Amino acid sequence: MARVKRGNVARKRRNKILKLAKGFRSGNSKLFRTANQRVMKALTNAYRDRRRRKRDFRRLWIARINAAARLHGVSYSRLIGALKKADIQINRKMLAQLAVLDSAGFKAIVDLALKA
Repeated sequence: MARVKRGNVARKRRNKILKLAKGFRSGNSKLFRTANQRVMKALTNAYRDRRRRKRDFRRLWIARINAAARLHGVSYSRLIGALKKADIQINRKMLAQLAVLDSAGFKAIVDLALKA
């Protein structure tokens, strides 16, 4: 059986990892073994945090809506329940934007929801 030389394949594999490790500090961007560990860890964190970001933003929107709703004398849960009952389909992101940027518009939506 012929001997297999991995020169090109191995170098490409290593360079691919080292390219991903650009910007890491010290040996983490220059030495293949440590760079490989750092890249795997970074990719794991990125995968996890793409999902976590969605949760974090939803929590932020809910906190903002709750704070604005309480200024108008209603809790977050009662407001959301009233919105569903009134069949007002507006998502939390938009509600939070209204609460921060357009308090009069938010007040109008709260009044409309509570009226129904």
